[in-house]
Amino acid sequence: MTGGPRPALSTAKGFAMSWVQIRSRLQGAARRHFLTGLLVIVPLGLTYYVVSAIVGTMDQFLAILPPTFHPDTYLPFRIPGLGILFTLIIIQVVGFLGANLFGRGVVKAYERLLARIPLVRSIYAGVKQVMEQLLSERSDRFRRVVLFEFPRKGILSLGFVTGEVGGEIGGKTASRSVNVFIPCTPNPTSGFYLIVPEEELIPVDLSVEQAFKIILSGGMVGGEEKHKKARHSEERRALATDAETG
Repeated sequence: MTGGPRPALSTAKGFAMSWVQIRSRLQGAARRHFLTGLLVIVPLGLTYYVVSAIVGTMDQFLAILPPTFHPDTYLPFRIPGLGILFTLIIIQVVGFLGANLFGRGVVKAYERLLARIPLVRSIYAGVKQVMEQLLSERSDRFRRVVLFEFPRKGILSLGFVTGEVGGEIGGKTASRSVNVFIPCTPNPTSGFYLIVPEEELIPVDLSVEQAFKIILSGGMVGGEEKHKKARHSEERRALATDAETG
């Protein structure tokens, strides 16, 4: 009496289970596609925003040109990005003038003028010293990546050696010490300046670019590149060894 409905009940249960599995797979696929879309769109959007902001800012420099020399006077439409070309030309011209005898005299003259203005003097001198250290071909500033214990013993922080401590501060230290800058995550323009004994530093075989990737991403990006290269090298050596022994 009860033998008839059982196949129909089993079929209904099987259909329900199949539908649950299909729905679960569809939800998983939709989630993966959504995350993949985010990984594609967000970097592109941020890159476009940053590039657009830079181009727009530099295009504003064209406003200092008189109408006779302004490109919009002669072009039937506006070309974005001309401000970048104009800025690069101005930098080249100023660099050429500042490299000769007459230009150096002009630079020294306006530096003496700025030195008489209290607030402007401090800002200009600080910015100039930083730029000289960053752009100097012989400078080793921001070239060494190190690890050391900070903010307490047992916890390591990633930092950059910016130079050796000297002068009055260097004379107060018990051993050879260096200046170390620790950028913050995810804003590396702020951070901590520390004076650390040289023997407490742990050298790290990372480039400055790789270290900044690690800091900006909170450790999610940057460190795996060297490990991938090392693994690929080991795999190539293993294949070469197998081929020789084979």
